[in-house]
Amino acid sequence: MNSIKALGGALALFSIAACQQQAISAESATVIAPPVIDLPAGGAQSATAIFAGGCFWGVQGVFQHVKGVTSAVSGYTGGEARTASYEAVENGDTGHAESVKITYDPAQISYGKLLQIFFSVAHDPTQLNRQGPDSGTQYRSAIFPQTPAQQSVAEKYIVQLNASHVFKKPLTTRIEPGKQFYVAESYHQNYLTLHPSDPYIVYNDLPKLTDFKRILPAHYRAEAVLVRPGGNS
Repeated sequence: MNSIKALGGALALFSIAACQQQAISAESATVIAPPVIDLPAGGAQSATAIFAGGCFWGVQGVFQHVKGVTSAVSGYTGGEARTASYEAVENGDTGHAESVKITYDPAQISYGKLLQIFFSVAHDPTQLNRQGPDSGTQYRSAIFPQTPAQQSVAEKYIVQLNASHVFKKPLTTRIEPGKQFYVAESYHQNYLTLHPSDPYIVYNDLPKLTDFKRILPAHYRAEAVLVRPGGNS
């Protein structure tokens, strides 16, 4: 699972230990409006969202910097427990997507705002079964709603974004309710924070944080909320 590439003559030869493709191009951020329909804060102190948008390193890295997020864990969603491992998922035939389970405080950030960050800076939702250099159904754009209310907000927001034509192409994001999340291997957790000099991270994922700070500065938190050993933040 190693690949070697020179980036613009400025980077030496390097090895990428996961998300195995060569870095070709980074996704571009898109400034979008928040959802017209959102979930109220209500009385809950904690809620969960699960998103998939390419390699989970970058998606986790973005949401670890979101104010109001208390946990962002990389994992696999969409397939069965027996195939919830990187070795199996990388083959692209398990039904799993590399995903991130986000625990958040609804009083500080809404589900709709998380969706706005997901669509605008965490990945490119118009790419089908790929993100940047990584291709396959395991890198699909997907939302795994945890409640019917989340599903309704996500569906309406996709309609809203497509109708606005803010993206050059229609969104490919799939909404897949009723799927179980499985925590990924420990070496995938906190990858962006722990390996900021990895050329894959430099080229594909650090620009997402830059865009996040630029586009939605009120929701950016400088210090990442990290996953502790055992898969908890």
